[in-house]
Amino acid sequence: MTDASAAASPTTAEKAAALAALHVSGNPLIVVNVWDAMTARIVAKTPGVKALASASHSVANSLGVEDGEGMTVDMALDAARRITSATTLPVSIDFERGYAADAAGVRDNIARLIEAGAAGLNIEDSLAGATSERRPLAEAAERVAAVRAAADAAGVPLAINARTDTLAGSPDNWDEAIDRANAYVDAGATSIFMLGLRDEQMVADAVAAVRAPIAVFAHPGYLPLARLAELGVGRVSFGPQILGLTLSHLADAAAQLTARGEYPAELSYRYGL
Repeated sequence: MTDASAAASPTTAEKAAALAALHVSGNPLIVVNVWDAMTARIVAKTPGVKALASASHSVANSLGVEDGEGMTVDMALDAARRITSATTLPVSIDFERGYAADAAGVRDNIARLIEAGAAGLNIEDSLAGATSERRPLAEAAERVAAVRAAADAAGVPLAINARTDTLAGSPDNWDEAIDRANAYVDAGATSIFMLGLRDEQMVADAVAAVRAPIAVFAHPGYLPLARLAELGVGRVSFGPQILGLTLSHLADAAAQLTARGEYPAELSYRYGL
């Protein structure tokens, strides 16, 4: 690498600051989730893309294991390194529950994640999945604080998208969801990923009640992207649905080719490395 190219490549700290700044209420960051170096390259070179985010479900399944920390921490870090190395854009890594039993272990793992080039991450408060029991609030907040402490020690202003699964597991427990969200902000989160915001009013109320930009998971039948922006959302992601979209196109092409049908036009796509 020449001195000029090295100077042109942003540091992890610069990427982290840029990623955090992209979470703007009313002008949401749209992240098309990736799972390996190739998908990272393809999405990163697409006009309009400003940052990338991985989806743990997609990463795990691509490695032949289940989501929900079916990966070891070393597998997760290796996958993160391959993705961050494939682009100069900021990358947020879905780091599930932190791959550690306690806050000290989370802090150690986050230090390694930053070394792998992550500019941000998701960390969730459930114990075994979105609809499972949540960690006690104080313990979950301590883990978010451990993420921030690792980032501060590394001199990297990590964009922490702290996920609360309260409404996914207990749809009517609004007060807990908001209490958790703001506790995570106080612990160092820069945005709050809230699963289970089912309608416009819930989205608007969350935006008003939480002291950081709100991130949501969008899917067919959900609120339109333009409306989410109008309601003040700060980030929209699609999780493993992007892998589903890709595999659906692959399955359709396989069926068309094995039936001796027309050549899919996408066969001529030049993806490059």
